[in-house]
Amino acid sequence: MTTTGEQTGPPAGAPSGGPSGPRPGGGPSGPRPSGGPRGRGGGRGRRFYPPRRRVCAFCVEKKIVIDYKNVGMLRRYITERARISPRRRTGTCARHQRILSEAIKRARQIALLPFTPEHVRVTGWHG
Repeated sequence: MTTTGEQTGPPAGAPSGGPSGPRPGGGPSGPRPSGGPRGRGGGRGRRFYPPRRRVCAFCVEKKIVIDYKNVGMLRRYITERARISPRRRTGTCARHQRILSEAIKRARQIALLPFTPEHVRVTGWHG
């Protein structure tokens, strides 16, 4: 039990943060730097800008025709691992992504585009 003259705070050796009040130095290692990490004015004050919306190149340029024989254009839409790039990376719309993937598959069938990347074909890697 405590008497009316005593205070119920932290012990003498404990830090003075929390419900009893702020720490005098700002923390155990002193006050925080004003610039945040790497000296920039980061943290809560920076605004968040969402990534810029990509538009479909085929919808913008109406004259571009997706053809399985146009290998140079199709190579831009496959990764270095010979996979078809997803819509979120290339920015194509759903309609043109379907046409594009069909053209890539046709070009693979007649050996204009690879099914597998070159280094996997050479080394014979089995994962």
